[in-house]
Amino acid sequence: MRLDRIQLRLPNGFCAELTSLGATLMGLYVPGVSHSLVLGLPEPEDYAGPHPFIGSTVGRYANRIAHGRFSLDGRDYVLPTNNARHHLHGGPEGFHAQIWRTLSQSDHEVVFAHTSPHGHAGYPGRLDARATYRLEEPFRLVIEFEARSDRPTPVSLTHHAYFNLAGAGDVRDHELTLSATHYTPTDEELIPTGERAHVAGTVLDFREPAVIADRVGAEGLDHNLVLPPDACVHARLLHRESGVGLTIRTSEPAMQIYTGQHLDDPAAGAHFPAYAGLCLEPQQYPDAPNQPAFPSPVLRPGDVYRSRTVYEASANAPAN
Repeated sequence: MRLDRIQLRLPNGFCAELTSLGATLMGLYVPGVSHSLVLGLPEPEDYAGPHPFIGSTVGRYANRIAHGRFSLDGRDYVLPTNNARHHLHGGPEGFHAQIWRTLSQSDHEVVFAHTSPHGHAGYPGRLDARATYRLEEPFRLVIEFEARSDRPTPVSLTHHAYFNLAGAGDVRDHELTLSATHYTPTDEELIPTGERAHVAGTVLDFREPAVIADRVGAEGLDHNLVLPPDACVHARLLHRESGVGLTIRTSEPAMQIYTGQHLDDPAAGAHFPAYAGLCLEPQQYPDAPNQPAFPSPVLRPGDVYRSRTVYEASANAPAN
C-alpha cells in the first residue's frame, strides 16, 4: 500500500500535512504556534486502522442515513450499517478508507481524486470526486469538493477535522460562536425527525460567544445546525489562553457540531481522550435522502456537486 505524504507550505510558514489515504489532513500549523490546530495520527499508515474519521474526507454521504436505506426515482437502495442500525459517513468502506489519487501538487495546493464505482457501498452511479486543499495568505486553508455522477445519487462530502486550538486537553474550554439560528431535531438514535427548530433556549444557541463547557455537560453535542446562507462567518472558535482563533465560512447549507465525546472508544482505536477535539462539519442535511422536507442532496448526470469551505486561523488573538 503506497500512501502519499504531502506537505503544503506558504513563505510565511503556514503549513498543512496531508495523506492520500482518505484525502486526510494530518496537521495544520500556524507560525509561532508549536502545535497542530487539528488532531492527527503520526504516520499515514496509521489511518488504515480503526479511527473516528480523524481529518478525513467523508463520503459518499456524510452523517447518517436511517436504517441504511433510501429510495430514489422509484428504486430502493440498501447501504451497510455501521452506526447501530444506521449508515454513517459512507459506511465502513467510505471515502475516508480509500486511497485517493494525487492529481496535482504545488507548494500551496494539492488535488486528490477518487472514483467510486456504481454500486459501491450500495450507492447508485459511478461518482468521480475531487478534493482540493489550498493554502492562501495569510493563514487560510481552503477545501473544495467537486463530484460528477453518471446516475442520480445522493452526495454530501465533508471534511472531518477535530480542532483543538490548544493542541491538547479538553476542547470544551474553547469559546465558540455559531451563526445558526435553527437546527434539525433528532430521535434518540440521532436520526432527524424532519423538523427545523429554533436554537433559542437550547444548548445549541451559540449566537453569542460562549465557552463550550458552560453549555455542554457529559453528554456532549452531536447535532446538525442549519446555516444562514448570508452569514459572513458561520463559526468562530477561540482558545483564549493560547490566543489561537479560527473562523469557518462554507457554501454548505448545514454543519454538524460534535464535541468528540466518543474519541476514547476502543472500537474506534481510542487514539485520543474524550473531548480532545471539536468537529464542525459542513454538509448537506443528515438523512436528507429520506426526508422530503429537507433540501434534496441528489446529484444528477450533467450536474456538478461543488462545495467550498474556508478555515482561517489567527494567532495572538485578544485574551480578554
